[in-house]
Amino acid sequence: MNTNLDEYRFDLINFLKDKYDLSGAIQSKIPCLDFYFSNIQSEFNSIMYEPSLCIILQGSKAVGFGNKMYAYNNKEYLLSSTHLPANVKITQASQNEPYMSFRIRFNIEDIYQVLKNTNPDKLLFQKKSEKGLFFDDLNLRLYEPISRLIKLLDKPDEDINYLSPFIIKEILYVLVNDKSGFFLNKFAMEGTTSNKIVKAISEIKNNFSEKLNIKELADSIEMSESSLYQNFKTITSMSPIQFQKKLRLDEAKQLLLVRNIEVSQVAFMVGYESPSQFSREFSRMFGMSPKAHTESLKIQTNI
Repeated sequence: MNTNLDEYRFDLINFLKDKYDLSGAIQSKIPCLDFYFSNIQSEFNSIMYEPSLCIILQGSKAVGFGNKMYAYNNKEYLLSSTHLPANVKITQASQNEPYMSFRIRFNIEDIYQVLKNTNPDKLLFQKKSEKGLFFDDLNLRLYEPISRLIKLLDKPDEDINYLSPFIIKEILYVLVNDKSGFFLNKFAMEGTTSNKIVKAISEIKNNFSEKLNIKELADSIEMSESSLYQNFKTITSMSPIQFQKKLRLDEAKQLLLVRNIEVSQVAFMVGYESPSQFSREFSRMFGMSPKAHTESLKIQTNI
């Protein structure tokens, strides 16, 4: 079976080499599918995972989540159940064998629609939450529809628009009926603790610039404040306040990069009342002041 997996993998590597310039992030014509390429190893970068399936075709990566470090390569896949903060580093890449990966994004509603048509006896139901990242070995059953999805990029747009949703549903069906089914069930099924935390995460993400009222947030998902805090930290590795802070600072970093506006204005735009507090927290998270970080990002962008 490993030979077959490698055949699929090498076939996709050659397909992408013919189709793209293997450099940086590339959004494909399939809205939920994107790629990332690099011919150099990287330092750790702070990112926010979206609900997605992530697969490495070539190279390897380290993922820091909470106080743990995970390593994965072309033999495994990573599932993110919701928006999750992590530190990632490309650990294997070269000019001859560049790092190559792709991501298929989805939402909880997509998973729920598949779960509704799955035999419930296959899914153990527990209300206890767990961390929001899941790793498992790749298998042929998963690789086959993934290969068809990527190969759709050579088809006409009408084929892509019509067929890609069906193939993505098939991929989710395979995941739900694999070891990851139990993990996905927890986050997608209404009433589970993990699903309630997903709703809290969405609420914070959609209103990150607003003042966060923990009591109101807990009441909205029918949990106590202590339970919200405990389970939120289990799933995301952060408290709700820390999570909101990361969202604000990540947004600020992007605003400083793409728009010619003052640091103080950016601070107010992302929800800070004090520019000096914003600068302190920005420096603490990214290791340099907002102004210095902006210059650094501009240099990197031009390389």
